[in-house]
Amino acid sequence: MSTIAVLGTGIVGTAAAWDLTRRGHDVVVGDTRPHAVAAAAHIAGARSISLDVTDGTALRNLLEGTDAVVSAVPYALGVAVAEAAIATSTHYFDFGGNPTIVGRQLLLDDAATRAGIALVPDCGLAPGMADVLAVGVAAALGDGPIDEVRLRVGALPQVPTGAMGYQLAFNPAGLINEYAEPCEIITGGRYATVEPLTGTEEVAWPIWGPLEAFHTAGGSSSLPRRWEGRVAELDYKTLRFPGHGIIFRAMLEAGLFDESPQPGSGVAPRTVLLEALAGHLPSGAPDLVLVRVWGTARRDGTTVAVGYQVEDRHDGRFSALARTTAFPATALAHLVVTGAVATRGACTMDGALEADEMIAALDGTGIIFTPYAPHPSR
Repeated sequence: MSTIAVLGTGIVGTAAAWDLTRRGHDVVVGDTRPHAVAAAAHIAGARSISLDVTDGTALRNLLEGTDAVVSAVPYALGVAVAEAAIATSTHYFDFGGNPTIVGRQLLLDDAATRAGIALVPDCGLAPGMADVLAVGVAAALGDGPIDEVRLRVGALPQVPTGAMGYQLAFNPAGLINEYAEPCEIITGGRYATVEPLTGTEEVAWPIWGPLEAFHTAGGSSSLPRRWEGRVAELDYKTLRFPGHGIIFRAMLEAGLFDESPQPGSGVAPRTVLLEALAGHLPSGAPDLVLVRVWGTARRDGTTVAVGYQVEDRHDGRFSALARTTAFPATALAHLVVTGAVATRGACTMDGALEADEMIAALDGTGIIFTPYAPHPSR
């Protein structure tokens, strides 16, 4: 039995701890909030510890006795926790999402390799599971150039309410991060970035559509750099109910995402926005996660198309977003600590395992993968 620490006991951290316990591991959950860590430990059948991850000594003391750590703390702390994992030779996994932080973590590759550990950020839904599916698409298309790879992912309320058609499913800081950073793509075979909340397209989806999709940051993970020169067009877009994107694009253009304190008030507009979103957006209603990942290529004079689709709903215990974010990371952690996957050093999830391995490891979670045949024009 391996000992695995889960840092952070929000909805995703709690789901991660539960799944690791289900898989037979000894799990310890850590958080600064006594009630949250106690509740997560009870739900997951795990041990609990009061822990402030900014206390480097306390963090390293915890990791000294663990085989792996799954970090569900704010992404800004990701480098420090990863460095502590290297210092204690502890396999490291997190949910990523911020390209700048992930880039800094990937620079730890040599140190992680010397420590004999896997250091894998971007292990959630997207970045994470969706990108591994994209690797599966590329593998299925075989050798040779690929015309396009598209990733479309959304976490949505099952019943949209209000002008935004949205409910808070996680910390609003993570949402605004996706909506504020440059979005990495491939166009014309070359790496590029585009503005967030642009490139809006309509997406048909039985039962849940019509939806809209627009560029957001982080979801393409390392794929644009990895496949530059091989894939002609690649992009990641977030799915929302129609009208959502233009509201947040207007906020961006009005400066409400600005993190700089304003003269007079000394308060950053983003701070005010985050407080407003946290205080006024609905939360807690049944949700769903929708995923489509596909690619096309010309092979022997014919266009070949390959794709995957996922529709996941709240299962009565955990939200669809918590399930599809936590369980890919816990599946990979399980594969690494049991020796089924031999990844070492720093890489994102799409470089750590193959799609077939991930899908097999997620068997039993209730996340179902089905083939997707894209429309010829999309």
